Amino acid sequence: MKSTTTFAVEIQQDAVDAADKPDGGVPRPSRVRHLAILTAAFCALVLYAHYAIQGSMASALFKPPVTVSSLLPSLASITIDQDSGRAEQPVMLAEEHAPLTPQASVVEANRSTAVPTPSGHCDGRYIYMYDMPPRFNDDLIRDCGKGRLHPWLDMCPYVANDGMGQPLAHDGGVFPGRGWYSTDQFMLDLIFHARMKRYECLTKDPSLAAAVFVPFYAGLESGRYLYNYSISTRDALQLDAIDWLVRRPEWRAMGGRDHFLVAGRTTWDFRREADVDEQWGTKLLTYPAVQNMTAFVLETSPLTRSNFAVPYPTYFHPEAAADVLAWQERVQKVGRRWLFSFAGAPRPGSKKTVRAEIIRQCRASSLCNLLHCGGVVGGGAADCNSPAGVMRVFEASDFCLEPRGDTATRRSTFDAILAGCIPVFFHPGSAYTQYTLHFPRDHGRYSVLIPHAGVAAGNVSIEETLRKIPPEVVRRMREEVIGLIPRVVYADPRSRRVAFRDAFDVALEAVIDRVAKRRRGEAAGL
Repeated sequence: MKSTTTFAVEIQQDAVDAADKPDGGVPRPSRVRHLAILTAAFCALVLYAHYAIQGSMASALFKPPVTVSSLLPSLASITIDQDSGRAEQPVMLAEEHAPLTPQASVVEANRSTAVPTPSGHCDGRYIYMYDMPPRFNDDLIRDCGKGRLHPWLDMCPYVANDGMGQPLAHDGGVFPGRGWYSTDQFMLDLIFHARMKRYECLTKDPSLAAAVFVPFYAGLESGRYLYNYSISTRDALQLDAIDWLVRRPEWRAMGGRDHFLVAGRTTWDFRREADVDEQWGTKLLTYPAVQNMTAFVLETSPLTRSNFAVPYPTYFHPEAAADVLAWQERVQKVGRRWLFSFAGAPRPGSKKTVRAEIIRQCRASSLCNLLHCGGVVGGGAADCNSPAGVMRVFEASDFCLEPRGDTATRRSTFDAILAGCIPVFFHPGSAYTQYTLHFPRDHGRYSVLIPHAGVAAGNVSIEETLRKIPPEVVRRMREEVIGLIPRVVYADPRSRRVAFRDAFDVALEAVIDRVAKRRRGEAAGL
């Protein structure tokens, strides 16, 4: 029996012979020739595909399996539901019959994003990003010297490396591995924009976009003029940005309801109530056009639904999931010699904080480590400004006290979580009503709430309250905190190897979902 290839060649040769027979001395091309050539090519393609697939299947069959247990040690048994933010019971792996650790959950929960499917991967996830005039972003960080972005600091070292700042040395082993930077807490505008520039689903077609990003450095811009400047100076560039936006055709599609921006300061820096020079801040978040948008801030107002609070930037900006896993393993094993600690300064005359009583109780306890930030270098301020000094205190403590300061929230909360230290809050507004996208709904699984009033009155002992928590509960809470680390850090914006959901991803998913709901509401006439 003739093979398919031999049969195709014979048909082709017969067709060539027939086509070349003389007809009046002139050879004529034949339709049969064309048909034969196409048939031969098709048969060859079929044979090639057949053997190629066979080879690939054989390779796959003999490739040794890779399991989570072969990559990571088993350290704990609690994982976080990355989609809802809820704490969940251990998830069993079919292959290993073992619970996912907080570390393994980073790999498992993000396995689908590590190897994206080429078809439809960006459907429903496209972002259109404006190319705004540089006066709204790049020009601001070029003019970063002393007195420009900050009244008395040179901010150029902090805007370096896409807002991460200068790399941190190991500093006695406090910062092992890579990904550690001296990051200023108000650099989120720059970090978020740099990350968005490398977002895998950017589109130049706004009609495809699930949301529209406005790369205006509102936080950095407002920070220039918060002290001793007229309201006309404070508001000028922000009004210019709004005027630029509302003239765009992309804006008119939904009146800005599909737009979002990042203003990397607390909401109170953008909510001036009156047009008088003596009042603090700008009015950015009170303008009707901006209220149509979604704004990410470091602390939001309970009076608005247009803003989401996102984590303060920390010192850690991992390049890959492996960096996160290595750090989680470290803080899981570190020895903790203090029951609780506090790093901060008092707020004399403030009735909104219990810091003075916290400092008093900490000094009176042999189980508390106090890093007193008194504003004088000799009094400890140097350590408070040192990333290594703060992290040493938090790493050595079971609980970290996080009272409010000038506002309800503080960066220290996220430094504590990064160190595997269980945060202790004194008011729900310091975390629970703020970071609803990034923290589990069951607050008792990762934190402690000691009511403000009892501590302020001197009727509640912080030490006694924390000592009553059983060691096993403390262990489980610490595992929960360590499991939160990926969701509250911002990955290195320059990396192409981010295969885990960080704080940027969580925020972006939230705004995409919000815009989708708005579109469905408009379609339904709501």
